[in-house]
Amino acid sequence: MASIYAKLDAVRIRPLALLAVLALLATGCQNANDSAGDAVAGGAGVTCEYPPEGEPARPVDPPRSENVSDQGTVGVTLHLTAGDVSLTLDRATAPCTVNSFVSLVEQGFYDDTECHRLVDYGIFILQCGDPTATGTGGPGYTIPDELNPPPTYPAGTVAMAKRQPPNTGGSQFFLVWADTPLPPEYTVFGTMDQAGLDVVAGIAAQGVDGTDQTSPNAEARIESVSLG
Repeated sequence: MASIYAKLDAVRIRPLALLAVLALLATGCQNANDSAGDAVAGGAGVTCEYPPEGEPARPVDPPRSENVSDQGTVGVTLHLTAGDVSLTLDRATAPCTVNSFVSLVEQGFYDDTECHRLVDYGIFILQCGDPTATGTGGPGYTIPDELNPPPTYPAGTVAMAKRQPPNTGGSQFFLVWADTPLPPEYTVFGTMDQAGLDVVAGIAAQGVDGTDQTSPNAEARIESVSLG
């Protein structure tokens, strides 16, 4: 930043303007996980625990754990090769899950990844969020289950995948494209809009690979993810 300050001195910015610019520079230098959108001033938010587990599938920092917002919603768009899927994430229902998801989005964890699992019998989900596309990759930490009230899984639901034990979610999530009778063990943290639901249903309509019985026949790659 030294060269920036030299330029400010050269043009002799007035004191009040200089203070404003310095404030902006200081904001731009803070860690992505300290962004105002994920934190509540004055300790008014909730505390989340993200115990370390294994190695991350991609280099990534764990999210903030203190003063996590439990108010309002966050807009997220998954830019898939098949089309955009717009999500609304609910901080009030699942603040720790949303906090982790937003942190991973900000760090590019989901960019250029495959949605590796499609289920079109009994339950109706497209599972994404593993950069290795093996179903075993995660962020190097786990997140707590947030199941109050007990969740249901109608079409348009966005929920966290996990292993069988409680509190073993990580980065993998699933998009529900038709009403699905799952037990209330998977944290619901958002919904898809109708256009996004149509994109996911279009991928599902092309079926599951006959060899591995898991991967979708259609390309289901997340090119990038944006907030807002």
